[in-house]
Amino acid sequence: MAPRALDYESLNENVKKVQYAVRGELYLRASELQKEGKKIIFTNVGNPHALGQKPLTFPRQVVALCQAPFLLDDPNVGLLFPADAIAKAKHYLALTTGGLGAYSDSRGMPGVRKEVADFIERRDGYPSDPELIFLTDGASKGVMQILNTIIRGESDGVLVPVPQYPLYSAAISLFGGSLVPYYLEETENWGLDVNNLRQSVAQARYKGITVKAMVIINPGNPTGQCLSESNLREILRFCYQENLALLGDEVYQQNIYQDERPFISARKVMMGMGPPISKEVQLVSFHTVSKGYWGECGQRGGYFEMTNIPPKTVDEIYKVASVSLSPNVPAQIFMGLMVNPLKPGDISYEQFIRESKGVLESLRRRARMMTDGFNSCKNVICNFTEGAMYSFPQIKLPPKAIEAAKRAGKVPDVFYCLKLLEATGISTVPGSGFGQKDGVFHLRTTILPAEEEMPEIMDSFKKFNNEFMEQYDDRSGYSRM
Repeated sequence: MAPRALDYESLNENVKKVQYAVRGELYLRASELQKEGKKIIFTNVGNPHALGQKPLTFPRQVVALCQAPFLLDDPNVGLLFPADAIAKAKHYLALTTGGLGAYSDSRGMPGVRKEVADFIERRDGYPSDPELIFLTDGASKGVMQILNTIIRGESDGVLVPVPQYPLYSAAISLFGGSLVPYYLEETENWGLDVNNLRQSVAQARYKGITVKAMVIINPGNPTGQCLSESNLREILRFCYQENLALLGDEVYQQNIYQDERPFISARKVMMGMGPPISKEVQLVSFHTVSKGYWGECGQRGGYFEMTNIPPKTVDEIYKVASVSLSPNVPAQIFMGLMVNPLKPGDISYEQFIRESKGVLESLRRRARMMTDGFNSCKNVICNFTEGAMYSFPQIKLPPKAIEAAKRAGKVPDVFYCLKLLEATGISTVPGSGFGQKDGVFHLRTTILPAEEEMPEIMDSFKKFNNEFMEQYDDRSGYSRM
């Protein structure tokens, strides 16, 4: 009998090619161990609330009232909710047609898109057009929408930083395109070298690949670095020279843990460069409510903004967005609240600032604790997490450990991470899931575990690591850069 439509043999080959390490072998093993009753610390995914981060009070109050608008008619509503939350809920309900249970425009509610445009103008100092902003179910959906629009087949390539967030490799595989890697320099604090970019493009073209776009992740995931203004200028010049669209993944723009390199958007730098670059480089920027001090991953709220994209292309993107009818409406309200925050003098302002500052200051301390913890371990070196939510230490594995991994049929850093998981319950992601140079091994962990648990987690990691190194140490050298 011929295979049926959903038998494995009949499936779309692009689906089979997709790899997504963040929810891969390690995560599945961690889930099994958890079912067996072992305490697991899931540091494999940037999921703040799952690791104990408290939701901000004010946005939840507003969305609660929007979800249950009958509360607004209750004479006692003012005893439970502050007046500014009640006013905001009425504001957002007025922007909907039929409340949160009704579809919105496929690009998202016009009123919220206007709030996003105003936020971008305040941030960058240049006006933004709400008609070129699409609200999406998290930034990931927006990234997939744009990659799907760009990629025509396997001869179309997209430049992606390596190490990279596996959303990009997975989506490029799914849409049948080619990932063109450009390597970040670990010894230069994961900096970006434009000569390296030129080389990557030349190699891809030699293979017959048309490089159409370049991805930047700023601040970096998994590497945690922040791009400088001069680096962004070089990137924009390069995109102009090579005729590439620039995809700016800027979802961690609130997560900055040092003062030397504040976040600066690719759009602000591009506009500041003036014509021809400001008028000709095609730029799509992404943001979300899942990161920063909001951490509202489960709400799935995001947006992308397009600059210098032809109107006909915008129409095509709108048409495809319409197939999904509407981004989820509560998430659009979260986005509106994020980009149009409380102002000094508002009743809830002091509490909001106290809560958001508390989260960011704690993350800053945790970034330092984790970096210092890794650097105190034998054969581990780690760049400081300047931004985002991750540490990406290099693990210098002894040759004996690499041999043991081969015998077990495992990639060496997968072998190490599995041993770490079994011994400590710490669930990480091997560096091989993000891409890395040959013979160099890493792991990625979030800096999100509760601050009070961090010393114990780092002690437990150090104890495991030092015992592992002792077990496989043959004093004859290590894998290293």
